[in-house]
Amino acid sequence: MTYSIIGRCARTGRLGLGITTFSLAVGGRCEGILANVGICKTQAFPNRTNDPLGIKLLAEGYLPSRIMEMFADNDSEHDYRQIAIMDREGRVAAHTGSGTRGWSGHEIGADCVAFGNGLVGPQVLSGLIAGFTAKPGEALEYRLMRALEGGRDAGGQGDAQSHRPERSAAIKVVDRLDYPDIDVRVDVHPTAVEELRRVLEEFKLYEQFYRERGRNPSKAIPQDAFVAQLQARRAALSSRA
Repeated sequence: MTYSIIGRCARTGRLGLGITTFSLAVGGRCEGILANVGICKTQAFPNRTNDPLGIKLLAEGYLPSRIMEMFADNDSEHDYRQIAIMDREGRVAAHTGSGTRGWSGHEIGADCVAFGNGLVGPQVLSGLIAGFTAKPGEALEYRLMRALEGGRDAGGQGDAQSHRPERSAAIKVVDRLDYPDIDVRVDVHPTAVEELRRVLEEFKLYEQFYRERGRNPSKAIPQDAFVAQLQARRAALSSRA
């Protein structure tokens, strides 16, 4: 029971994925994303070797459609996988196997692929894409966050009789460097999408401080001093409200 979105910012070339699920610690299973190369995400009954292999093949110049064919040819359990692949140019391939459980499917949108299993219905995928495309000028991490919120608000995981809570969630974004530009996650929480929004918003307050500290360590203020500045700004805003 998972719903996800992989996406690209056509303006900046940044690549990212957003995911939430009933399972725990999903952020630790998002290896398939590499700057200047692409994204490969496998879920449902995942073969975790697919994602690093997909990235390797993208880096070697294979198209997403050809990589998906290779996965199908070399995996006897391909029908139990759900996979989405995107290269740095925005070309995509998606697969939802017949062995996945509950309502399962994928939908390709502008610079994105939404996919999920164990969902209340196709409206969840529409919610993901609507959230992703709502504000195309926003930073990719916020677009991915809106996508997850759109999927949740459309019903998320479960069926007509019951809802399965989102217990973990993650967003990962790469830019031009080898390490993630954004890597935020919630490993276990009863409302993981809401908690992920809180974590993302809090991290964004620190983002520039962390970058400048690395670029100009001699000019960096202590982190506790930066935190005190944040708290003072929050107090000032609160007093004006």
